[in-house]
Amino acid sequence: MTADTPRHDDARRPETPDGDRPTGGVPQQAPTRLGRLVATVERLRREVLEAQAAADGRALAELAKGILIGQLNCTPAAAARQLDVLCRESGMSPLELAADIVNQASRDHVSEIAAEFVERTGTGAGAGTGTGTRAGTGTRAGTGTAAGTRADGGDPADRHSTVSVRLRTAESGVLAVTADTQAVAESLLANALGPLGAVAVAVWTAVPDGSLALAGHAGFPPREAARWRHVPPGVSTVARLALGERRLVTLAGLDREGLPSIGRAEWPGGGRMAVPTGTGGRIQGVLEICWPRPLEPQSPRIERQVEALAELCARTMDASPPRDPTAADAVLPDVAELIDLAEGLQDPAVVLTPVLDSEGRLADFRIRHTGSRFVDPVGRPRGDVNGALLLEAYPLAAGESGLFDIIERVHATGEPFRAERMSLTALVDQIPLTSVANISVSRHGSAVLLIWRIQDETARLANLLQHAQRLGRIGGFEENLVTGETTWNAQLYDLHGLPATAPPVRLRELPGYAHPDDSAALSRFLRAVLRHRRPASVNLRLRRPDGITRHIRVVAEPVLDADQRLHAVRGAYQDISAQHWTEVALAATRDQLAHTEAESAERSRLALQLQHAIMPPTPPAIEAPGLRVAVRYRPAEIEALVGGDWYDTVVLPSGLIMLSVGDVAGHGIEAATGMVVLRNALRGLAVTGAGPAQLLSWLNTVTHHLAKHVTATAVCGLFDPRTRVMRWARAGHLPPVLVRRGQAEAFPLIEGLLLGALPEVTYVEREVQLEPDDTLLMYTDGLVERRDSSVQESLGHLVHAAAGAAGDLDGQLDRLLAESRSDTDDDTCVIGIRVG
Repeated sequence: MTADTPRHDDARRPETPDGDRPTGGVPQQAPTRLGRLVATVERLRREVLEAQAAADGRALAELAKGILIGQLNCTPAAAARQLDVLCRESGMSPLELAADIVNQASRDHVSEIAAEFVERTGTGAGAGTGTGTRAGTGTRAGTGTAAGTRADGGDPADRHSTVSVRLRTAESGVLAVTADTQAVAESLLANALGPLGAVAVAVWTAVPDGSLALAGHAGFPPREAARWRHVPPGVSTVARLALGERRLVTLAGLDREGLPSIGRAEWPGGGRMAVPTGTGGRIQGVLEICWPRPLEPQSPRIERQVEALAELCARTMDASPPRDPTAADAVLPDVAELIDLAEGLQDPAVVLTPVLDSEGRLADFRIRHTGSRFVDPVGRPRGDVNGALLLEAYPLAAGESGLFDIIERVHATGEPFRAERMSLTALVDQIPLTSVANISVSRHGSAVLLIWRIQDETARLANLLQHAQRLGRIGGFEENLVTGETTWNAQLYDLHGLPATAPPVRLRELPGYAHPDDSAALSRFLRAVLRHRRPASVNLRLRRPDGITRHIRVVAEPVLDADQRLHAVRGAYQDISAQHWTEVALAATRDQLAHTEAESAERSRLALQLQHAIMPPTPPAIEAPGLRVAVRYRPAEIEALVGGDWYDTVVLPSGLIMLSVGDVAGHGIEAATGMVVLRNALRGLAVTGAGPAQLLSWLNTVTHHLAKHVTATAVCGLFDPRTRVMRWARAGHLPPVLVRRGQAEAFPLIEGLLLGALPEVTYVEREVQLEPDDTLLMYTDGLVERRDSSVQESLGHLVHAAAGAAGDLDGQLDRLLAESRSDTDDDTCVIGIRVG
């Protein structure tokens, strides 16, 4: 080991504990004992990492030197000199040149990635080597080089060399420690993944029980790695996501996805990449890579590099013994043991082994062995299936989500698969035949064990019938009248409440178990079956030994022999207790509903009679001094919706004329009786001579205290025939509409709370000067109310219709009712007042 001689001025400067010289002229503090120890440990750690990197680089260089020895047929010393010459001529570093030589010689996955990068960037290879025939004594042996083109700034040739060097150096490190997955993880992080910005890597092994074991790691704290040494089956992690999808998975950040994984506490927002590792279609585990920050979408080139590293990693995890490529039909020891196991199973079993193509990818499975109990779904003998390829024997298994996909997944992941009543389809003379079977697929070493049990149709139908009888509470029987033997099924014992060891009850003994009131019907049933030999049925109440009475329907038919003599009787019992009590409840409900309907109809009839007695639909016109009054009343179309609309016109002792319209909330007899109370109360209060506001205030007191649970709206007006002045007030009701000289306008909407809401209310009163030939309309909301319009819109439509309704008063009211846009099917009341 040699060292460069330091310059004279450097020799006079003391070194710091970590080997560095102090910088500048600032005086340094004397290091502490702990500081010296920390610096020493850090310096040794750097030296170990540098030594490991140098060792990986030397391994790559030695690999390239061996390739040159084989190609040039020269000595190791001549190969070393040839490498030096090529480095000087190409301007490449030794590692870059070594990686390029290995790429050209191997033509593997790594070289494909390097070639793909060259095609994408347009750069040449770092150093192309072509060997001749001259074996030298240190001179070139016909080898030419071509240095790659270097672009300003981007320098794609450098990037190409970096990719090749990283991958080949990592490969050399892996090959040097093929038995140590932990060392492989450290080599991958140091040589290939660290330059990509990754801070940690984990290598997971897929265990056959569905769990994951941490086989190697680098960059994670030891305590974190110890916590994640085993992941139980069913726990969703980043590695299991890649294992389940069987492809490379990229996550921008763990915190976004919410998946647990190793190192989440250290880098919660860091990105992850996970890619399955495996060979020959079989997945041994997962390579998981951790970045400290969120991961942007990666280019296909980076993903190809990661997949190449996973392929390198798979070489250390493949524990299966190497195969002799010349012995394609050789049976491995684990397959032989699996064949012995298949022979000992009670179910039909098939042993499958993977068949790989020329590039090492899974192409098919070979049927190595079919068990002695093997039953082909289409009836072929075992000899026609043994030794065949799976897709040749069963081509329809390649369908989407078919049997081949299931076997391939089990072979890749090691997770067993089981399913009941799975359809299997096979071709027989180009005709697809489908059978139903229970399937079990599991991986054992390098082979797959397939077990199927084709369901017997007779047994399946018997099982179906048994469940149908259980659900329908039906029990079957057969009674041999010649031998006296009676056979029951298990469900019939349960219906009778008898143990399975009790003797069955014969038909002639059935009256002793039935209710006495059913004896007549039961006798007719027995005569029809046993004497007249006709099928018959009977409903009876069966008294069980446990004291419970069940309603049973018995159905039976005679069985005749060849001489048309009665030989046996077979039939069934059905428990119809639930149906019987349901019918009883329905009958009671129907009776109650009929009574309720009759009562409701009677109440509606009384309400309608009461309403018509007080307010006939078309009363005669009322002639009063100075005006003419006409009324139209339209009841609801549905009698059950008879409402509480009311109107009144009366000449008071003072000579004034009281005009009123009201509407009691609700429908039915309650609304009708409430209408009668309010109408008569207002008529009685009007003789006091009080104004409309005071009358409504008193009527509110009556509504709140004397009428039970009643609210109402009303408009009250007092017309003076001498002056043609009308004073009016409203209690929550729509205002009257005045029609004058072809123009219509609604009265202003003055204040006024509806009747019955509060015990004491004060109402506002207004005066209107009417003129000869004026028409005043007072109405209830049934004339204008619509479900899809506001009250103001409906009132505007009424004003427009009233302005166009010319003619006599009766015709005007009839047109308003005919053109009404109301859709609530409520009572409607309209009063028309024509001033004389």
